Amino acid sequence: MQIERIKTDILILGSGGAGLFAALHARQADPSLEVMVTVKGLMGKSGCTRMVQGGYNVALSAGDSVERHFMDTIAGGKWLPRQDLAWRLVEGAIERVQELENELGCFFDRNPDGTLHQKAFAGQSFDRTVHKSDLTGIEIINRLMEQVRGAGARAMEDHRAIELVPARDGSGISGVLFIDIRSGKYRFVQAKAVLLATGAGPTMFLYHTPSGEKTCDGLAMALRYGLKLRDMEMVQFHPTGLLGGPDTRMTGTVLEEGLRGAGGYLLNGAGDRFMLDYDARGERATRDVVSRGIYAEMRAGRTSPMGGVYIQMNHLGPEKVRKSFPGMVNRCADCGFDLAGGLVEVVPTAHYLMGGVEFEVDCSTASPGLFAAGEDCGGVHGANRLGGNGVANSTVFGGIAGDSMAAYIRRGDGAWRDPDERVIDAGVARAEFPFSRPGGVLLDQREALSKTMWNDVGVLRTRAGIERGLEKLAAHRTELAATGVQDGQRGFNLTWHDWLNLDSLTTISRVIATAALAREDSRGAHFREDFPQTSDLNASCYTQVRAGDDSGALHLEMIPVSFDIVRPGQSLIADEAGAPPMATA
Repeated sequence: MQIERIKTDILILGSGGAGLFAALHARQADPSLEVMVTVKGLMGKSGCTRMVQGGYNVALSAGDSVERHFMDTIAGGKWLPRQDLAWRLVEGAIERVQELENELGCFFDRNPDGTLHQKAFAGQSFDRTVHKSDLTGIEIINRLMEQVRGAGARAMEDHRAIELVPARDGSGISGVLFIDIRSGKYRFVQAKAVLLATGAGPTMFLYHTPSGEKTCDGLAMALRYGLKLRDMEMVQFHPTGLLGGPDTRMTGTVLEEGLRGAGGYLLNGAGDRFMLDYDARGERATRDVVSRGIYAEMRAGRTSPMGGVYIQMNHLGPEKVRKSFPGMVNRCADCGFDLAGGLVEVVPTAHYLMGGVEFEVDCSTASPGLFAAGEDCGGVHGANRLGGNGVANSTVFGGIAGDSMAAYIRRGDGAWRDPDERVIDAGVARAEFPFSRPGGVLLDQREALSKTMWNDVGVLRTRAGIERGLEKLAAHRTELAATGVQDGQRGFNLTWHDWLNLDSLTTISRVIATAALAREDSRGAHFREDFPQTSDLNASCYTQVRAGDDSGALHLEMIPVSFDIVRPGQSLIADEAGAPPMATA
């Protein structure tokens, strides 16, 4: 089969905050480099950063500090984050938010005195979330798009990456194999440096926030390529996903954390405010705690008509709510709900993967020439991501990746490597496989997968449930392998891409379940009802999964966390009596 071949200096997979910031920084660092941004959909219109409502965590105000932000991140992550990555996040957020305002032209909300307004988000000791009303992601992506296009980066849209291709001599990455969704043709792009920034997206669960195109393709490619994935059991469920019923595709869409930060109440089906029964912080507890509280009410039958619970805002004043949260008020109105003056049904919704590819502070990976940033990466958030740390993560490490890739090429480490043609051939064969099987109903299979993950590997987990889930996942893979796609028009053959989506989702679902079975304690987003206690924090380990041989086996190890900045029981912050910090960064 003929494959078109293209060369570029830097190849970026994904056009969210990480990918676009990387493109901008790479071009700024060395305008002579050709930078190509590839995206499964349309540049700037796909991905999760555009969907960010809440805001951007950054320590700017008097009384706040990077040390306080760091400690909130480590404590929120239940002492599983890789501490040098977490430190780089909170330190870099200050530089990046100033860049967003002063160089990219983002207009964030301000206080009457002209300082940036920072709202309350759950699980944090300080109100530090910078925002543009409740449409922060649109503001950031629109400005980034303008700058990236002005900087001269090339875009290759409607291209699905299907294989990371190593060099023939094993010296690093050679490039990436794509399907042109518009024509169905294969393209191989050879690059001196490649950035994995596809954004994961846990859409294998019944309720989920990312769009349907987010199917963990990057993680599935990374696993096949031989990279190690960490913390994959840590799937964050946002507590308040819109429950719109069977007649809307808006179900699962996030109603952002600022609602609860501003004083919103959660009520069960009987109209009782219940979160104080689960945590003294009530609705402002961390996302994992609130999700479990809601799930417990649902399981006990104390639900709203569609099976969730309610969020109430009208006690804050309907006009104030409309002014503060116009995006969500309008979104709820589209589904027949009055967020400002009434009750809206919500349900926990799969929102973010804390786990992902192991990477370094400079965004390099174990494979020379291959870099990673954003939600494809593990280690920054540990067991639980604080709301507002996600877009900070993407933009901070996206910028670092762009600088690192330019420096990598400039110092002579980056070069076009001859590809391993066997991997290209195998990638084409894998993508062509469904055309060799009789047709089937993929929609039913995706629904079955979503119910398996929601019921057996969801908000609350047990050994029996996870093992049952793994058995079902094996059956799902068998059924998918027996299901084909009609060999008709290749261009915009959405059934073909549905098959490839399911292939990625079932692959990563199995990794999530394998890691969840291995972690026999409860920590952050991972709650085992048969192991409800958190084990000794000083002996904390993270899960590391890699692919085995061609049999499809997965190998898992528990790796001790390195407390190289602060240990459990210590803090970087002086206590109220003015005692000095017990550790320093």
